[in-house]
Amino acid sequence: MDQDKSFTNFLVVWGGQLVSSIGSGMTAFSLVVYAFERTRLATNVALITLLSFLPSILLRPIGGVLADRFDRRAMMIIGDLGSASGVVFILLTMLFGDVDMWHIYAGVTVSSIFVALQSPAYKASATDWLTEEQYSKGSGLVQLAESSKFLLSPFIAGTLFSFSNIETVLAVDIGTFVVAVFAVLVIKKQMKRSEQGAETGHWMKDLAEGWRAIVSNRGVALLILVISVVTFYLGFLQTLIGPMVLSFADARTLGTIQSVSAVGMLISSMLIGMFSMGHRYMDMLVIGLVIAGLALSLMGVTTNVHFIIAAGFLFLSALPFVNASADVLIRRNIPNDKQGRVWGIIGILSQLGFIVAYGISGLLADHVFNPFLEEGGLLASSVGHVIGTGPGRGIGLMFIIAGILVVVMALITSGVRPIRALATSASVVNAGGSAQ
Repeated sequence: MDQDKSFTNFLVVWGGQLVSSIGSGMTAFSLVVYAFERTRLATNVALITLLSFLPSILLRPIGGVLADRFDRRAMMIIGDLGSASGVVFILLTMLFGDVDMWHIYAGVTVSSIFVALQSPAYKASATDWLTEEQYSKGSGLVQLAESSKFLLSPFIAGTLFSFSNIETVLAVDIGTFVVAVFAVLVIKKQMKRSEQGAETGHWMKDLAEGWRAIVSNRGVALLILVISVVTFYLGFLQTLIGPMVLSFADARTLGTIQSVSAVGMLISSMLIGMFSMGHRYMDMLVIGLVIAGLALSLMGVTTNVHFIIAAGFLFLSALPFVNASADVLIRRNIPNDKQGRVWGIIGILSQLGFIVAYGISGLLADHVFNPFLEEGGLLASSVGHVIGTGPGRGIGLMFIIAGILVVVMALITSGVRPIRALATSASVVNAGGSAQ
């Protein structure tokens, strides 16, 4: 396939995913606001986040096998349509009945299940379209699409809330899924199938091959472990930033904080997408983690909206460099014919930390840290004198601790030789015998 045409195909599908990402971010933001304003419990917010995430991660290895066996375009279409069905269920429940929290739980779970089909196919197809020199640019553009969830989605959803309702937001999200499906259909040539996957009879054998591709490279395995530990701490931010801000401000303020902060992610993603990162992937990974950890801690020290925005801007500016560096280090060390199943397995291994964080963050906030920093709480007369007391300040303390631990993990990672070796190892060769 011609290199320019290959990158064009990537851009077409990426554009559809960009629109869909904005819609999904609007729904996620709206459901968080809806659940917290209705129940005033961080636990319910955390449960929505967990259920919208856990099925896609647990089932992603199977989705990765399917991405290697079948047309990756078809897998993306099925995944997008299935994800839309979960949003449709929530919308219909709100329009024609009395919605309970379990309706929302069920809808986000259905959507998450189908993300397990879409995500590995999308991730693996990038290797089909891009040359190795384009990996970092492609990763930057993917990060740009992801940043839209934080930059545009909260602002749009918050604005819609000011004169409309959550049903409008859900309807818009359903429309963005249609755009994503159409973008995939524009690509006329069928995406690559793994010949080896077609020859093997059982999907468990394919998974075993993907697992061996990971564990046979010690650097890749250790990098995945590091990312999983880091995502445990970052999961607290993703789950609890809403409850923390909503404890002293309204939904529109929360949307403004997230949108303005996300300008940092937009700028970094554009820089990565426009310019080559060179070969300093390891240095960028460590520096990015240190900056992200420091910014995460700063977000917890005060209720000043402007300070939180500045810290959030710094945090989201560092995140694309972390993600792009890890993506390239792994991608260039894994054979293309195993990319689907490997990314499926990596999806669950690297994000186990998120799963744990989503499961316990709400409980820790509601029953441990927030009570510590209420008036008369255990830490009110000590830590409370520094970061304040009252609703949501316990979540602030959680952010401070999580950020410090991210910095510690970054410093440890910088001294791990097998991980550093990933940046200097020779690029892998695909099944056809040509360098990717």
